[in-house]
Amino acid sequence: MTEPFTRVAALREHVDQTVTLNGWLYNSRGSKGLRFLEVRDGSGIVQVVVREDEVDGASWDASGELTQESSLRVVGVVTADERQRGGVEIVASSVEVLALAEPYPITPKEHGVEFLGDRRHLWLRSQRQWAAMRVRNRIITAIHGYFQGQGYIQMDAPILTGNAVEGTSTLFELDYFGEPAYLTQSGQLHGEAMAMAHGKIYTFGPTFRAEKSKTRRHLTEFWMIEPEMAFYDLAMNMEVAEEMLVAILDAVLEDSRDDLEILGRDVGKLEAARQAPFPRLTYTEAVDLLTSDETQTMLDAEIAGLEDEQAALEDERDTSRAGYGQAKKGVKRRIDAREIEINGRLDEITESLRNLPQWKESAASFEWGADFGGSDETVITRHFDTPILVHRYPAVVKAFYMKRDPDDDRLALGMDVLAPEGYGEIIGGGERATDLQFLRDQVEAHGLPESAFDWYFDLRKYGSVPHAGFGLGLERMVAYVCGLPHVRETAPFPRLLGRLHP
Repeated sequence: MTEPFTRVAALREHVDQTVTLNGWLYNSRGSKGLRFLEVRDGSGIVQVVVREDEVDGASWDASGELTQESSLRVVGVVTADERQRGGVEIVASSVEVLALAEPYPITPKEHGVEFLGDRRHLWLRSQRQWAAMRVRNRIITAIHGYFQGQGYIQMDAPILTGNAVEGTSTLFELDYFGEPAYLTQSGQLHGEAMAMAHGKIYTFGPTFRAEKSKTRRHLTEFWMIEPEMAFYDLAMNMEVAEEMLVAILDAVLEDSRDDLEILGRDVGKLEAARQAPFPRLTYTEAVDLLTSDETQTMLDAEIAGLEDEQAALEDERDTSRAGYGQAKKGVKRRIDAREIEINGRLDEITESLRNLPQWKESAASFEWGADFGGSDETVITRHFDTPILVHRYPAVVKAFYMKRDPDDDRLALGMDVLAPEGYGEIIGGGERATDLQFLRDQVEAHGLPESAFDWYFDLRKYGSVPHAGFGLGLERMVAYVCGLPHVRETAPFPRLLGRLHP
């Protein structure tokens, strides 16, 4: 339909035309006879210029009584001005208040994570959160574009299941008309069935893990993209993962640079990260790198660099604060804003200096056969600018349905994709076992009820073929692309341990 108003994103198409804009007041400033309103409408932010001698009295009064996040309607002429955000501004001929907002609880000052989390429904309106959700949307459309362009069928796995996929310790159990059921950990097992019907499929839906974890990489509810491909082996599976990641990075770098700029993301790192082919390391090679002298030297240098940066930032903050009392109002605002930036960075440095010595010790003492922890993944990826693919893990740390390496039965034909810059695992997958008796033995060894997997065993009875697939965690991918330190900023309403509100 044709909307009876114009959105900020389309204003460039209406230069020198009169438009109607509906939105919310993001910020305002002014002087005698002149006011500047920053108005957001969900598609962007534009400056509205209100001159007392060019609007009626009601409009002038309305522009003065607006509070942050009040809703309003503006009629005015779009004027080109490359100094302004989006290259345009609106010179108002009328301003109407639609709803006057109460004092807004989120202000430009620093707020704690719990404060913002409790007000997530309002925090979503801030520029950084707005930009992150737009990047999330672009990542989603890029994923669909890649798979649809490659001939995959999107299908939906059930959210309620009668069986575990990734082990029983992280299941959310519920009563399903008198029998136990679980919120799914993954759509993969059902994805295998769908791949046997359609050849190449992908699922895109919510998954749940009852992990009592408070790390920056964990949510209890998150979205997974899980392709499954008949007649694919481990090598082909890794190629699909690589191609999909490059497609995502290409799309975001082409269409979301403005959003990445709002987030302060170093796009140069994303440019470097999309350079395929990505390095491929066996698990054994990754362990050798993790425990090497080269890694210890790298971490020592990083610690020294952070200590120097910490000292420089503390000196800058102290120097600015010493002259604060004599500074003019505008200078004080800049000092306050810079101090917020410095304090945020100092918090990051303090956390890193607390973690790095532990990471050094963990890396040096890591033993072959253990699974990589988050810090181990971070340290390994410190050596690379691109994502890396680590494959052929010890079977004991992988899921029961993984096919064993025919050259070494200790190993599973699994693979993980680890993102650079400390973001760790974003993809996990591998080639699936096709031997029926092997799967029966694995289900028994893991203490799982065989009756819950009878349908899964049928896939090996009736035309079994080599097949493979993987799962991409959407929120981890968003965190990596946006450069966000915690996955709680990657979902509209994140669900974490202890967080069900709002």
